[in-house]
Amino acid sequence: MAKKQLVYGIDDRPPTPILILAGAQHVLTLFGATTLVPLIFGPAMGMTTQQIGAFIGCVYFSMGIATLIQTHPKLGSGLPIVQGSSFSFIPPIMTIIGAYKALGPDVVMQYIGGSLLIGGLVLSLLGYSKLIGHVRKFITPVVIGPTIMAIGFTLAPVAIQFNAANYWPISLLVVALVFFFSLCSKNKYCNIFAVLGSITIAYLICLALSLSGIFQEGHAAYVNLSNVAAAPWIRYKLFMPWGVPKFSGLAIGAISAGFFCVMIESIGDYHNCSYAAGIDDPTPEQINKGIGAEGIGCALSGVLGSVGTTSYTENIGLIGLTGVASRHVVRAGAVILIILSLVGKLGALIATMPSPVIGGAYITLFGTIGALGIQNLMRADMGSQRNVLIVGFSFLMALGLPGWVEPNQALFAGALGNTFGGMIWAIMKTPMAVAGILAAICDNVIPGTDEERGIKNNK
Repeated sequence: MAKKQLVYGIDDRPPTPILILAGAQHVLTLFGATTLVPLIFGPAMGMTTQQIGAFIGCVYFSMGIATLIQTHPKLGSGLPIVQGSSFSFIPPIMTIIGAYKALGPDVVMQYIGGSLLIGGLVLSLLGYSKLIGHVRKFITPVVIGPTIMAIGFTLAPVAIQFNAANYWPISLLVVALVFFFSLCSKNKYCNIFAVLGSITIAYLICLALSLSGIFQEGHAAYVNLSNVAAAPWIRYKLFMPWGVPKFSGLAIGAISAGFFCVMIESIGDYHNCSYAAGIDDPTPEQINKGIGAEGIGCALSGVLGSVGTTSYTENIGLIGLTGVASRHVVRAGAVILIILSLVGKLGALIATMPSPVIGGAYITLFGTIGALGIQNLMRADMGSQRNVLIVGFSFLMALGLPGWVEPNQALFAGALGNTFGGMIWAIMKTPMAVAGILAAICDNVIPGTDEERGIKNNK
């Protein structure tokens, strides 16, 4: 596949106006998906609209800092790669929310913060100690494929039952617009901002219908702007905004599944980013530093009241589309994101997004994530009965086993003790953890050639 001619290479610094505009484009590209993650968690844990607005500000702030760390050649990979809120953490954090929701959103966020702090420090240790190179040998497309499929496809109830089904006309409008902008339109900017543009149009329609009185308060697509007026212009509480992090075996066990997936995703993203930037494959040192930086980013997210962070594939695609691979541009985007995070009214405005609008976006994004898992399997020999059996078994178990595990927490606690049993229970009720663990065991125990496993060209 031919690479696009680069306009600015990885070390180039464009003129300031281009630097700022190109950085803003990165922010706009990550904006939709990064905002969707707190919009899932906020309502699930019972946050008010004002709390969700503050939560969104926390997420932008921590993602900006994580991106600055990742793009620094001495601290991170040094690649022009953006850090954003990860979909891999959705299932495990929903487990934490389910366990502690009765204690209120502040307490839930304290447990999420504690689990991210511990998990992030462990991930950074794996990276900076150079242990990640050894783990990498056991992670093949046969493992990556069903794990990513489980992330996307098992989130279907979140997309449909809890959001889209609240008011189908608006949700289906979002889906139709995403298809049009991303697949039918020939305009590259429509392609880049397909999700963001679709959400914006649907939101403006909901706002207009709400202001005109057609959508009344209580309607699923009603937009209430009263909390925006009440929100502060500047957000001051940046450090531990929800309180001091709390720690529990259940929360740490659940979050470990998310870190496992983040590690898998990111190693692939470093290779894709290097290719898009027109440079050689990432060195083992770059990969180790990159994973270490992601761990530090997640640990910081834990004390900044945010969610887990990972590299963003959408922004790697933006590099390929524009030919702008400068790390200085990505760092400019990170600074813009930090500035936006301090504006309290911006988060409050985004928090007024109706659930059917979000549901339509979820349908397309979660479906795409699941399909990316299938795409990953294409690197392995899926004509092999060995691989078909491993993938089918691990993915089916990911769909079925968590449903049996979830109501049987007492069984795990009785057999293994409250703390250890709680950790195992939290891991085994997380579909992507089940898929990844079973696929990794089978793929590394059952004999198979490198070509079958999709690692023929691995160095």
